[in-house]
Amino acid sequence: MAFSHSIFRSPLAGGSILALMMLGAVGHAAETKVPITFSGGHDTDRKDGGRPVGLIAAALGVKTEVFREAFSGVTPAKNGRPSDEDARRNKAALMKVLQPHGITNDRLDEVSDYYRYQPQRGELWTNKAAKAHAVVVDGRVKEIVVTEPGAGYSTPPKATVKGVDGVELEVTLSFGKDLKTNGSVSGIEATKTKSAK
Repeated sequence: MAFSHSIFRSPLAGGSILALMMLGAVGHAAETKVPITFSGGHDTDRKDGGRPVGLIAAALGVKTEVFREAFSGVTPAKNGRPSDEDARRNKAALMKVLQPHGITNDRLDEVSDYYRYQPQRGELWTNKAAKAHAVVVDGRVKEIVVTEPGAGYSTPPKATVKGVDGVELEVTLSFGKDLKTNGSVSGIEATKTKSAK
């Protein structure tokens, strides 16, 4: 906070100067940056067998329903990796639906490999955590700043600001063909909870 030089050079007693400084501070509450905590955001639809279909479809540039239709012709291997014959059959079933949408075999392999993971081993598909902070003044959220949008979120993660009551954060995501930004946080909005006045 800035004060004019005349105040500091004033012949007033020290106590008076302190009083002026305290008066100057009134109405200029300090801003505090409070980190936002993200959790979750990697849910999948039960009918997709753990596959992040929304992310895969967005990366391929098709609607989720189109990829589900393509995958309906695939026969997953029951024990370990599929045989070469099964792999060729599955790929043909996928390409039959996806090729008319301009998707090449190479692009399908690239996207599939990027989001391939083994949940039974506690793994998760390729992702990057988002980072953000809230600018808090007098216990209220004044602004939210996303410093790292992250990637790989299949559903909006839960976001919270520690120490701020009566506020709920709504996260929106952005999806696209770029694997590095697909499923990233595009915005966070602070809204009052029902219990807040």
